[in-house]
Amino acid sequence: MPLVPVQKHQVSIVMMKIHLGEDEIAYLCGQKGTLAMTKALGYFFYLETDTEEIIIFTEKDDLLVASAFGTGEKIRRGLGCTLYQIRELRSPLIVLPKGHPASPRLNTVVSVGSKTRIRCDIQAGTHPEQDVLCGTEEFEDVVVQACPCGAEVENFEGEMKIVKM
Repeated sequence: MPLVPVQKHQVSIVMMKIHLGEDEIAYLCGQKGTLAMTKALGYFFYLETDTEEIIIFTEKDDLLVASAFGTGEKIRRGLGCTLYQIRELRSPLIVLPKGHPASPRLNTVVSVGSKTRIRCDIQAGTHPEQDVLCGTEEFEDVVVQACPCGAEVENFEGEMKIVKM
């Protein structure tokens, strides 16, 4: 049997380190979607499902990550308000049951923890796993990892902004 040459592909993982203060939000801005992140500050958060209430304990460097299906200043303000409401006002994280009619109407979804993977093939707001978050196709396979300085982001090429919370 003859050997068939295997085509070699250069794989490039884009890694971005974001320095993030305790009172700052970083925005990753795409063409159709936006991600926002801020430090969780070691707070605990309530995760509400249709059957139980779960308390999520975080480490000082863990992150709250929010995803929105839109772009621009209005979306960034909304994401900032969402993160502020959850972190500072202690609003719970809500998980809808799969197939819930409100899922397609969600404008933002949020996760909390040390690592968040963005996926575009899941139904928004229905995943209690806090390491996966629904996002637009351009954010597919983006990974946000907490670190002492803020965040390390893999697989994102685009605009980034940091603002005070």
